[in-house]
Amino acid sequence: MSNAVKKSGVKKVVLAYSGGLDTSAIIPWLKETYDNCEIVAFCADVGQGEEELVGLTEKALASGASECHIVDLKEEFVADYIYPTIATGAIYEGTYLLGTSMARPIIAKAQVEVARKVGADAVCHGCTGKGNDQVRFEGCFAALAPDLKVIAPWREWEMRSREDLLAYLAERNIKTSASATKIYSRDANAWHISHEGGELEDPWNEPSKGVWTLTVAPEDAPNEPEYVSLAIKNGRVTHVNDEALSPYAALMKLNDIAGKHGVGRIDITENRLVGMKSRGCYETPGGTVMFAGLRAIEELVLDKTSRTWREQIAGQMSHLVYDGRWFTPLCKSLIAASESLAESVNGDVVIKLYKGQATAVKKRSPNSLYSESFATFGEDDVYDQKHAEGFIRLYSLASRIRALNTK
Repeated sequence: MSNAVKKSGVKKVVLAYSGGLDTSAIIPWLKETYDNCEIVAFCADVGQGEEELVGLTEKALASGASECHIVDLKEEFVADYIYPTIATGAIYEGTYLLGTSMARPIIAKAQVEVARKVGADAVCHGCTGKGNDQVRFEGCFAALAPDLKVIAPWREWEMRSREDLLAYLAERNIKTSASATKIYSRDANAWHISHEGGELEDPWNEPSKGVWTLTVAPEDAPNEPEYVSLAIKNGRVTHVNDEALSPYAALMKLNDIAGKHGVGRIDITENRLVGMKSRGCYETPGGTVMFAGLRAIEELVLDKTSRTWREQIAGQMSHLVYDGRWFTPLCKSLIAASESLAESVNGDVVIKLYKGQATAVKKRSPNSLYSESFATFGEDDVYDQKHAEGFIRLYSLASRIRALNTK
């Protein structure tokens, strides 16, 4: 590869760098492929864990990068991407809480900002040609910086496997912590961690205990339930167990509490945007608790038509986020509609955590539409049941007329 004629036209490229196998190989590949090209490594800290960031700069420079920018996006990620998304109720295909999907737009945005800062003329990612992430990143690049060239090595180079990448790095004496025995592909951030590969590629295989990392097995969780209280304002969690916390700190605390009870595991076979199905296991402990809390308060405060509209927003939003269309007018419009509905989503909720389940067992709101005096099965003096007769006759009038016309 190094003896091939080098390409021209790219002088400085910002690479989305994780220090993993793919991006470790991309840095030397870029230098060998593009003539006189400077590579700037960029890493977004979206809460994937300190262990993944330790030594990252040194590793990038040793691989051939001229600089490495690690940008702390944790608070912004939760406040401006996660919270607006979960307020819409978006869940992809009824199960997936969009952990990987929500992180891509903020990473792409920060990558573009670094590219502008260093005067780059290209951006590069390590997404494969089979996955959703290539679409998510490049859709964001198109919306934010259409002038920047996008380089996607997996669609250009001849390497096709983990073994090829390991051999490529070995030939160049570039160290990597990856090995042929690390069979799972994982992606982590503050919201979740995803697991793919290994035995999961066969849907008939039950995930082994080695798959899961954030949560204990529900059968191994404590035999006594734990209760956690949430205070919610405008569809956002502001307090956990009466402690005022930032969005990121609240999520971290809930991850820790819920993970001990095996909450937030899912095993799904989803429809990728590119057409194929893929099987993945996801762990979203704190997010599952947040979802339960928000939905519980919504049950109190949203009337029937408002809740129906919120569910329609959720359906559309789940596909927009999954498909990488965050920076679009429709996404902005849906978030605005959801935020309008969330103005009344205020209150307190208690979530019971037990053996993998997160269940809202107490809820109250100053905006609650629930009235015990109206709903009671006991005697009341606020509701005249005779009024229902006229309502039913008018409500069913069209059906009555249709039936009369068919006689």
